[in-house]
Amino acid sequence: MTNRENFLSLLRRRGFERVPVEFSLCPHLVEVCKEKLGVDDYVEYFGMPWRNVEDLRLLDYDVEKYRKYYEKKPLAEGADIDLLGVGHEKSPNSMHMTYMRHPMELFNSVEEIESYPFPDYASADGSHQAEQVRRIKEQDLIALGNMQTTIWESAWYMRSMEELFCDMMAEDEMAEVLLDKVTELSLIRAKAYVKAGVDVLFLGDDIGMQHTIMMSEELYCTWLKPRLKKIIDEVKKINPEVIVFYHSCGFVEPLIPHLIEAGIDVLNPIQSECMDFEEIYRKYGDKISFHGTIGTQTVMPHGTPKEVKETVWRNLDIAGDKGGLFVAPTHLLEPEVPFENILAYVDACRTYKK
Repeated sequence: MTNRENFLSLLRRRGFERVPVEFSLCPHLVEVCKEKLGVDDYVEYFGMPWRNVEDLRLLDYDVEKYRKYYEKKPLAEGADIDLLGVGHEKSPNSMHMTYMRHPMELFNSVEEIESYPFPDYASADGSHQAEQVRRIKEQDLIALGNMQTTIWESAWYMRSMEELFCDMMAEDEMAEVLLDKVTELSLIRAKAYVKAGVDVLFLGDDIGMQHTIMMSEELYCTWLKPRLKKIIDEVKKINPEVIVFYHSCGFVEPLIPHLIEAGIDVLNPIQSECMDFEEIYRKYGDKISFHGTIGTQTVMPHGTPKEVKETVWRNLDIAGDKGGLFVAPTHLLEPEVPFENILAYVDACRTYKK
């Protein structure tokens, strides 16, 4: 099989010849890789199977239009503002996490949401996407459209989690208007990716915590499930073969049936600290595939190279000959992960015998 054939067959549970390798490194570990391996591009060096296609390019992006939303609660000096107008203040305790500030936190009316300057994706430039897809596929790689934080997270980033939960619980029209608008923007982006020919569309919203789901099934099914299903239904009309990944951190087992009904094909990351992969696979492995399962709170930072390899092999054995598991670390690898454990993960994938 070619790389593309192997990857697609693995995720469609039709068997595989090789186990693909995939992980993301924090800035510190990127520098470790440069020092240890003498390479600038670890993705290329380790032969990861996919490459990102660039998102739609906004034509009028100007963060200054969002400054007025922070007049009552000013941003810290040096804070950044993202495409949605969300403020990000730098954290002294993390190289990649920020203190998030919410431009709609003080809103009190639907009219304030409707007048907010959302990114104009309807007029954005997507002319580059099809060409990027073509070049990626010519290299025998998978073209990936990555747009995690699809509905829930984008909405609460703007409104604040507390305020949005209150709006939803009160059945306030503000929640409906905001979630509909975010869904509309995400649908534009998703359709552009799929029309350009991506193999994988990566959606997601964190709806789980370490030991429980973030909201009740009733809240999820009322406010989020129908909007996710709308996006997936629309892109599957364009290309029924596109593989939809969905990311959520934490414990999400009660919501997996709803995610399946919404149309996802692959669930990421199945944190071993929150859910048991063998149990999850037994319940749902005939309906969806999985990506992740190698704990970044446990075995990757604290295990031995032997334990890393054994965990990889055990999880691949659970999925069996037909596949259905794109085995990988569950999150970004942080500075405490030994370089030897990264190499052990790679070696385990490359030496696995079904």
